[in-house]
Amino acid sequence: MGIWRRLLLFGGVSLRAGGGATAPLGGSRAMVCRRQLSGAESETLKQRRTQIMSRGLPKQKPIEGVKQVLVVASGKGGVGKSTTAVNLALALAANDSSKAVGLLDVDVYGPSIPKMMNLKGNPELSQSNLMKPLLNYGIACMSMGFLVEENEPVVWRGLMVMSAIEKLLRQVDWGQLDYLVVDMPPGTGDVQLSVSQNIPITGAVIVSTPQDVALMDAHKGAEMFRKVHVPVLGLVQNMSVFQCPKCKHKTHIFGADGARKLAQTLGLEVLGQSLLEDCCGSGKKIAITFRMIPQVSWKFAWY
Repeated sequence: MGIWRRLLLFGGVSLRAGGGATAPLGGSRAMVCRRQLSGAESETLKQRRTQIMSRGLPKQKPIEGVKQVLVVASGKGGVGKSTTAVNLALALAANDSSKAVGLLDVDVYGPSIPKMMNLKGNPELSQSNLMKPLLNYGIACMSMGFLVEENEPVVWRGLMVMSAIEKLLRQVDWGQLDYLVVDMPPGTGDVQLSVSQNIPITGAVIVSTPQDVALMDAHKGAEMFRKVHVPVLGLVQNMSVFQCPKCKHKTHIFGADGARKLAQTLGLEVLGQSLLEDCCGSGKKIAITFRMIPQVSWKFAWY
């Protein structure tokens, strides 16, 4: 007889496979009945649990001057998330020149927006002591990369990272923006939760390659946003296929249609996909139709 079974028996309780419990008392058995909740009681209990869990959550407060926030995320690094965020911001500006677009990099440990947007320098301070975004290609940009040296690692613990995120969200003078594209770090941790719970988000775009491990993490990323009630607008399949620049033969290096299959599983749409050809130095632009917000359709290209 196993030790846990002996403890249960000698303690007066014996477990049954059916889920009920019996207590051997002097050779007789007394049933321990579980109270069944009615439908109304069960719903009341769920509501009460939701209220208790929401007590510690921060109240969402819009970023001053920003109309819509779009987050670009992935469950895994190295899938082209920042590249997608940059091109999405450029596409929004190109689609309608009257729209003001900003790009916020909240990847504290590995900021890549300064390099991709060809920006260097430190942000100036406004009269209200807020940081002014750096501007290039008509896009206002803010990143931790502007606040530290290019090759200096950010060796911080969680509390310092969360403090930095709060400053990037609340202490930047964006002026008036129609769209703010947020480049999220990989994973489903503190930063993602903090951003999702502190500001209202129009929707999230999940980026993945067709490779199985990337898709598995992208699935987790999509489910995370659903749990915090952020609409998932769709998936972008990056590096979907390599096309030889000479013979035009296509090779699915990371597998074929992985993001499409995941999108079907999640009930989402594949918003666009890119060829691997652009990573080979050809300089060719790959045009992709990208549909995300209702009544807004545009094309953008990887360089």
